[in-house]
Amino acid sequence: MGNSSTPQQIPVVVLAGFLGSGKTTLLNHLLHRSGGSRIGAIVNDFGAIEIDAMAVAGALGDSTVSLGNGCLCCAVDASELDVYLNRLAAPGVGIDVIVIEASGLAEPQELVRMVLASEHPGIVYGGLVEVVDAAEFDDTRARHPEVDRHLALADLVVVNKLDRAADRERVLGLVQSLADRAAVVPATYGRIDPEFLFDCKPSGERIGQLSFDDLHDHTDDDDHTGHLHTGYDSLSFTSDLPMDPRALMRFLDSRPEGLYRIKGYVDFGPYDTRNRYAVHAVGRFLRFYPEPWTGAGDRLTQLVLIGSGIDTGTLGKELEAARNDAPHADEHGMWGVLRYVQGPQETEAGPQDPPA
Repeated sequence: MGNSSTPQQIPVVVLAGFLGSGKTTLLNHLLHRSGGSRIGAIVNDFGAIEIDAMAVAGALGDSTVSLGNGCLCCAVDASELDVYLNRLAAPGVGIDVIVIEASGLAEPQELVRMVLASEHPGIVYGGLVEVVDAAEFDDTRARHPEVDRHLALADLVVVNKLDRAADRERVLGLVQSLADRAAVVPATYGRIDPEFLFDCKPSGERIGQLSFDDLHDHTDDDDHTGHLHTGYDSLSFTSDLPMDPRALMRFLDSRPEGLYRIKGYVDFGPYDTRNRYAVHAVGRFLRFYPEPWTGAGDRLTQLVLIGSGIDTGTLGKELEAARNDAPHADEHGMWGVLRYVQGPQETEAGPQDPPA
């Protein structure tokens, strides 16, 4: 995938769900299994900090805790969110992904808006992950009818505690009917593969330092052997023929339910001979980042699609059909792509952005 991640900004993931759904358990799982990645965790709730990693962490002041694997955890209220986003996104901190754990009563839509409104050049929206308790889902909807609206906004829904649900298929079907195009994944103990949410660095980068993973390798699974650890479906697509921008935009505009992330680089051939385009899509959100071609190697389109229950064969064929080896460019062909390039061409809210 080249020598850099797609794109250069740090993804900011909003982790939401009502009290008892398992948000903190999921966050702990990500922190335990972060491999070589450094996670900046922002907990938007002073009164309910249950990050069990704090037992092996040292306080840094300002409500910031440094975890054993280089991750940082901050406890903040909403008014401080921008301050901590700026702090964690500073280049010298070396954070790879930021996860905001919303309080049980927080409006996830407001947190998403704050991330989208941030003018910090070092961050990018990484998706809204809604966690629901499968065993208590009917009771949660009765107590909190707004959960239906939260699910409709989500990019990824984790149906947690599925092992405790008596009618798991009904609950999964109900959640899928309420989630609008989101990837819906079942889980127990908040275990989803971190690669679903962000690009994990290899653990080997931390040779010589006792990582948090090392501390938990022999203890974290003692009670949960054999339980579901949700993976993901992925498709890797490579083409030495350029992509047709209109055809690729039709593909992106119609991407199916369950397709959570798209990352990689696109060669538009004669439509822009100087630049390749890094693409970053999560849920409805889409951005392109033009960057100059370097070196004398082959000019390739390289994409990775990540989701749950996606038809990788069909998606691969659709991408194949979007290739174009025509030697000349239509002068208006790039307009659809340029709508999603940050800068003067960018519209404030396109159909690919989370609804306001």
